[in-house]
Amino acid sequence: MCGIVGIVGERPVAERLVDALKRLEYRGYDSAGVATVLDGKLERRRAEGKLFNLETRLQAEPLAGNIGIAHTRWATHGAPTENNAHPHFTDGVAVVHNGIIENFSEIKDELIDGGATFATQTDTEVVAQLLAKYRRDGLGRREAMHEMLRRVTGAYALAVIFSDDPSTIMAARSGPPLAIGYGDGEMFLGSDAIALSPFTNRIAYLQDGDWAIIGRKTAHIFDLDGNPVERPVQISSAAAYMVDKGNHRHFMEKEIYEQPEVISHALGHYVDLIENRIDASAVGIDFTKVTSLAMSACGTAYLAGLIGKYWFERYARLPVEADVASEFRYREIPLSKDAAALFISQSGETADTLASLRYCKDEGLQIGAVVNVRESTIARESDAVFPIMAGPEIGVASTKAFTCQLSVLAALAIGAGRARGTVSPEEEKRLVRHLAEMPRIMSSVLNSIQPKMESLARELSKCRDVLYLGRGTSFPLAMEGALKLKEISYIHAEGYAAGELKHGPIALIDENMPVIVIAPHDRFFEKTVSNMQEVAARGGRIIFITDEKGAAASKLETMSTIVLPNVDEIIAPMIFSLPIQLLAYHTAVFLGTDVDQPRNLAKSVTVE
Repeated sequence: MCGIVGIVGERPVAERLVDALKRLEYRGYDSAGVATVLDGKLERRRAEGKLFNLETRLQAEPLAGNIGIAHTRWATHGAPTENNAHPHFTDGVAVVHNGIIENFSEIKDELIDGGATFATQTDTEVVAQLLAKYRRDGLGRREAMHEMLRRVTGAYALAVIFSDDPSTIMAARSGPPLAIGYGDGEMFLGSDAIALSPFTNRIAYLQDGDWAIIGRKTAHIFDLDGNPVERPVQISSAAAYMVDKGNHRHFMEKEIYEQPEVISHALGHYVDLIENRIDASAVGIDFTKVTSLAMSACGTAYLAGLIGKYWFERYARLPVEADVASEFRYREIPLSKDAAALFISQSGETADTLASLRYCKDEGLQIGAVVNVRESTIARESDAVFPIMAGPEIGVASTKAFTCQLSVLAALAIGAGRARGTVSPEEEKRLVRHLAEMPRIMSSVLNSIQPKMESLARELSKCRDVLYLGRGTSFPLAMEGALKLKEISYIHAEGYAAGELKHGPIALIDENMPVIVIAPHDRFFEKTVSNMQEVAARGGRIIFITDEKGAAASKLETMSTIVLPNVDEIIAPMIFSLPIQLLAYHTAVFLGTDVDQPRNLAKSVTVE
């Protein structure tokens, strides 16, 4: 979703603002802009498309000023044009906004009746118009800001500068994240710590309902009633990460190949590799007192949760209710206070997931968060935090965060099983040994299958529709493979439980339909092969992703067979993720799509 950056500095800020916006590109955007204050006047530069276009504009028309705000916009209200790009100006007020003003239509009608003229199609402009009106009515900057916040409803992160104030940024948060950075004689504002990492590692996170007045040396923070509040200044780890592509063509490719390393970090947090045990201190929830588990997430994180459901039910014998967060939050599920709830989010800011968390919290459930950003809102509002240790993931299509989520869920499921007595000490050691082998196996697989995946992707790039099939944990993996392909290549793809083939999808099978079957030689293998035979009988082109045992056992002719090492069921989803990621990646590369920032998508969905 949209990115916000602000600097109250001692030297010109425009170039630094744009550099900070580059660190927010992973969030997804379709236009960008920057505004500064100089000599009692607001100036701005905006551009459609990528930040390169904004940089080109700034090279032709430089922007002076030691205080400024900047924005990358992901369109909600109004087309992605330069005119609708932020910052928005109205009578000495400049505003950037992430979120949705839900009552904008009502406010806009009132302002038009009062003589206001609107220049854009956006909901954000009502914020600038309201502030300008309150200033004309005689209110000071602080009073106008407070009155505006009492008037608008919805989800928003806001940054505001005034032409008659060359030393202050005002900010507010209700939903989407916003962080204040404390520098040396300068102050900063950003949508996340990554944006601020070039400037400072001292970060304070605004809470919902907070608004702030940020000067050069400090920030004054207030709640929605205008009462001063304190928010702790934390040392952020984001500054430790170098966010660049290295020798890779795209961030997604880099992040695919980082998986062995980051999974090693994740496992190191949860696993005692000397004793081959799950570190009980890292589990964080007393599963002996839990009778069931509610699990919720969005997108790829939800599919990780579906795989985790299999593990918790098999190893810990815990019933699991798993749902997409956008449905979970509205179902009004009757929940036992003896249940626990687990929420999965790479960013830790996903709006629907956060709303579902708050619903469960109000119901009295113990809350666990599987997140990549330990300073995020979901992490801060949870009773137990399970970091996935993936580092910044810039590509919109999740890869390393997905497999790190799976690794953490596997460790938690084993730990829960041990605590509940459903996993014996011997079984725990066996499973942990398999987890410990995973980074080595992943590295070997990535090095060995690359040429074949690239060749196969060339053929797949000619197709319009693709079907993915799997059973057991390979069913959610089939859905993940389809999601990856359509996210970045724009080829229509669907993932199905293989047993559902005859209940509808088989009608699609013909000689033009590639069917990707994910089938390790596990408990479900023979059943999956029977479904493959049904595809073959109808002329479908089968891409068979299996292991050495599976390849030896199957006698079917295929379009292509990708053979992976024989591995235990507990790590198969992580290993079998690799070919589906590479297949989607190389297909998108052949088609020439924007791999890291696919159209219409945002990395972090912070509003509904």
